[in-house]
Amino acid sequence: MVARRWVVEGEVQGVGFRWFIHRRAGELGVRGWARNLPDGTVEIVGMAAEPALVLLDEIVRQGPPGAKVIHILTTDIPHEVVDTNSFIIKR
Repeated sequence: MVARRWVVEGEVQGVGFRWFIHRRAGELGVRGWARNLPDGTVEIVGMAAEPALVLLDEIVRQGPPGAKVIHILTTDIPHEVVDTNSFIIKR
């Protein structure tokens, strides 16, 4: 299992970005969360086998219709950080 964090900049709040990721991550069997950050970015944390995270990375870079992804900061993180058994939306 691998854990990864994405911070997505651009027009990513108010366009259904978190729910889009929630649905797609669930389809891929990724555990973790998505949440809006106060600076207007969206944070996504996911844990799964590497192939699922590669697919999720492609989905994050595309985003839902109406979103405009400008920049993504991606970092690998310790898998212990992911404390959920599914993919959730955090507030």
